Amino acid sequence: MSAVTRRVVPAAAVACGLGAATLALLAGGQAAPVDLPGLGGPGPLTSWALPVSRVAGDLAATAVVGLLLGAAALSPRLAGHSRTVGPAGYRWLKAAAWCAVGWLMCVLSVLVFTTSDLLGVPVSSLPAATFVSFALDVEQGRALLVSAAGAAMVAVAATFVLRARSVWLLLCAAAVAVCAPVFTGHAAGGDNHQLAVSSLLIHVAAAVLWAGGLLALVTARRLPAADLHRAVARFSRLALWCAVAVAASGAAGAAARLTSWSALTSTTYGLLLSIKTVAVLALAGCGLWQRRRALPHLAAGRPGVFARLAAVEVLLFAAVMGLAAVLSRTPAPESGTVEDPAVELLGFAMPAPFNLGNVVTAWLPEPLFIAAALAATVAYGAAVWRLHARGDRWPALRLWCWLGGWALVVVATSSGLARYGPLLFSVHMTQHLILAMIAPMLLVLAAPVTLALRALRPDTDPLWPGPRTWLTGFVHGRLARLAAHPLVALALYAGSLYAVYMSGLYEAALRSHALHLLLYAHFLAAGYLFFWVVMGADRAPRPLAYPLRLIVLLASMAMHALFGLIVMQSGSVIAADWYAALPRDWGASPLDEQRLGGGIAWSLAEVPAAVAAVALLLRWSRADRLEATRLDRAMDRAEDRGEDSALDTYNRMLAQLAADDAARQSR
Repeated sequence: MSAVTRRVVPAAAVACGLGAATLALLAGGQAAPVDLPGLGGPGPLTSWALPVSRVAGDLAATAVVGLLLGAAALSPRLAGHSRTVGPAGYRWLKAAAWCAVGWLMCVLSVLVFTTSDLLGVPVSSLPAATFVSFALDVEQGRALLVSAAGAAMVAVAATFVLRARSVWLLLCAAAVAVCAPVFTGHAAGGDNHQLAVSSLLIHVAAAVLWAGGLLALVTARRLPAADLHRAVARFSRLALWCAVAVAASGAAGAAARLTSWSALTSTTYGLLLSIKTVAVLALAGCGLWQRRRALPHLAAGRPGVFARLAAVEVLLFAAVMGLAAVLSRTPAPESGTVEDPAVELLGFAMPAPFNLGNVVTAWLPEPLFIAAALAATVAYGAAVWRLHARGDRWPALRLWCWLGGWALVVVATSSGLARYGPLLFSVHMTQHLILAMIAPMLLVLAAPVTLALRALRPDTDPLWPGPRTWLTGFVHGRLARLAAHPLVALALYAGSLYAVYMSGLYEAALRSHALHLLLYAHFLAAGYLFFWVVMGADRAPRPLAYPLRLIVLLASMAMHALFGLIVMQSGSVIAADWYAALPRDWGASPLDEQRLGGGIAWSLAEVPAAVAAVALLLRWSRADRLEATRLDRAMDRAEDRGEDSALDTYNRMLAQLAADDAARQSR
């Protein structure tokens, strides 16, 4: 076991003990009462072991994410091999593997004790088949199974991967495993579940990155002083964004769960939430103090101040995680048995009949896409500001395209369209049109990659690659080149229409918030990729000739038109069970709505594609004019220097070929 591992494991054990003590003080080890007739309690073992296992699992998962983040971004690369993690990153990877083993054991324990808790039966009285059935058939069990699979993958892969890109992939897998249970907790049941779940997703992801990165830096004592200073400075910028995300998402989640300000002090859930808020504010204060006090001391080669402040932050994070575990077992004030079938299916009451006014006023905020739009807008604006500050210019039209594209994303995912999309197929197809075609076209024309490469500062040390190097590596990497192949981009963009709507995937997305978010993200990402390949202002990994671009665009138009005709002429309803279960007593029938949606896909969807075709032809014409101008200038420069131009050389070649042909005929 490495030195880093020997420090990480005791630190995690101390933090786990603090979290368990917090649970003991606040929850008293009491399980939720069992209301099912004929069943007793799950027993003291489950009552105490479930929350403790949950806290220990959260701490282990946080350590895994933080150590992987440290290996990928907070440590220098191997000298002479900039794509390989360095010694510090290697030690962090080994420690991450050990922590992942502990995470896996905790997740499996949570699965066992959750089964006992839900059934109200002691663990010793339940057969093994019951736990297997819970893991495979119950949504909460499947989420825990995803976490277990992610922990197992990290535990195995972290023992042999050395490439930084592989570490980034492991970090993404660990983040998915951490966030999987979010979709099955208290936030997922009851009214406003979309706002509550998405806010909690941002909250958990940001908190884990924040706490995990800090834990990794606490164990980085073997880093040289200069490297430790650079790592802490780099992490402090990430921690600032994480703190903002934690605070904003926590406020949004509280607004979704609490009915009034008085609930913060008059209910158990509100009191726990208030205490957690104070702890998070204390963490933010420690982070600010770190940035002001510890960084100058680290720059001077004195790491003691940072070590002390970081230890305090780690202990605060452990207490916050204990509070989070208590909150996960404490029902919100308004939670309870849902009797409205619309709320049970949709997460909100059945809205009024569809009209334009309700689309404008009846918003259903989606925090994930709102946060993405805000972050993208701020980043783009900061990049433009940096260019202007150093005297460079950036077209205002591209800025407006970027702002308009993200505004449309927010409208499609958070306005009344999002509220009526699960009810009316035609409204859903309108969302699809915006997310997959109109918004991506505007975003692609904004040339964000070109702007980023111009605005980001080049790396001064190859052992410490930064965002510019990461972006360049991604754009020119194998995955981007594969995705940018015209057939792959076409299949993801137009072919996915048939894969989503001609199978049960669309109905599954209507019933699952996680799949619903993935479907939104797929529409946007596939549309961006396709229009980047066809008409993007940024250079694609696989540049295509303009005739081939036009052929690919026309093929997508044909596939959209065919899909629209199939949907219009179909006599069976897509997602029929879903629409049959909805208590909607207004508007057209599901089949008529489906035919209207098919008409939108067949007719209105061709309008943006036609606009794209016209824009592509204009760009083709402009490229030809620029090429002709370039050749003319090259010929003029050659004549000024007394050199033969390319045209003269070509004419002499033709004359020589003609002379050789005449000589052969004369023989």
